[in-house]
Amino acid sequence: MVLWPGGAPAHERTGVGFDRQTQQATVTKVLRVSCASVNASGETPTGDTSTAEGSSAQQQAGGTCKKATIRVDTGDDKGRTFTEVVQPDQSRQLEQGEKVVVAYEPSAPKDLQYSVADVNRRVPMALLAIIFAVAVVVVGRLRGVMALIALAISFMVLNFFVLPAILQGSNPLIVAVVGSSAIMLIALYLCHGLSARTSVAVLGTLISLLLIGVLGSLFIDWAFLTGNTDDNTGLIHGLYPSIDMSGLLLAGIIIGSLGVLDDVTVTQTSAVWELHEANPAMGWRALYRAGIRIGRDHIASVVNTLVLAYAGAALPLLLLFSIAQSSVGTVANSELVAEEIVRTLVGSIGLVASVPVTTALAALVVAADRPSPPAAPTSPQSTSPAASTASAEAVPVGSAPAPSRSGRGRRRKH
Repeated sequence: MVLWPGGAPAHERTGVGFDRQTQQATVTKVLRVSCASVNASGETPTGDTSTAEGSSAQQQAGGTCKKATIRVDTGDDKGRTFTEVVQPDQSRQLEQGEKVVVAYEPSAPKDLQYSVADVNRRVPMALLAIIFAVAVVVVGRLRGVMALIALAISFMVLNFFVLPAILQGSNPLIVAVVGSSAIMLIALYLCHGLSARTSVAVLGTLISLLLIGVLGSLFIDWAFLTGNTDDNTGLIHGLYPSIDMSGLLLAGIIIGSLGVLDDVTVTQTSAVWELHEANPAMGWRALYRAGIRIGRDHIASVVNTLVLAYAGAALPLLLLFSIAQSSVGTVANSELVAEEIVRTLVGSIGLVASVPVTTALAALVVAADRPSPPAAPTSPQSTSPAASTASAEAVPVGSAPAPSRSGRGRRRKH
């Protein structure tokens, strides 16, 4: 409530990167023309063909280009058309009927106000999301439906609280911890129900998140990581200089670790509960030892998963370093890679710590439900003949003995 933002502060569009006005458009016609005929200077480009730029210029001069006519489908200029030349070596080749996203720059000359910025991917992305939702519901049934609802709420918390609060100038670390805690509470209780088992998982996740926050803050400051390492972060810093970019990096580490933490803590708590169900007489030490053995296998797989996930995201960057034939020390020392290393290792430490913490909490809580001790045997001296006779008459001859208690520590009503 204290951190709730009033909305992201407004700013003037720079026209750079994602900070551009865009509209939806359609490629209505594509003509193949000589690249020389559409060269703005009217001259054949020259250059050193041993370089990439010179070789590309020579290929364009003698190659075949595409001259695409594009119609704007949304906005005030709906129906307006413009042309764009696509060089043969460009990665994005336009085809007739293709849906595209165009950037609009009102301060440019009228003929240059629109340009193709990207391809419209809404249909395949929406279809993939539908397939994902159907698969989750078919396999998970009611739990799957609850998981999808929790996922939608998580995106709402990020979109309406975390991002605007950071843009408004609030401390990114505090916002990330509060926002992650809200997501965790909603997701876990919604998917797994309001129970002691879920509460233990919530507590274990919260402790691990705090540990990740402390370690992340310490090593980000110690390694002098600024968080401003690419064009997007540079644009954010330029538009909102008050944002703490290193704090934003730490917030990303906390939020990125939350999803895997939920998986670890819920799994460990469920394992301890099932061990107790199988043997209610186990004390908390025995439950902890059995649970931690399961947790060791979980740690090995989860840490590998997290490292590979971050490595996959940074694969183009690692490929550039490989091309440059840089040493491992040089690569690890660069801020771009150092960010990923700190992100991976801090998150992994939090994951590893969550296993013993959650297992210990679950063992202590579930061990409180111990079987009731058996009734003390009655001494022969205190048993009168009358009582023995009454007891013998109370049990019919040939009847089965009374069933023993289930050992759950609760008295059943008959």
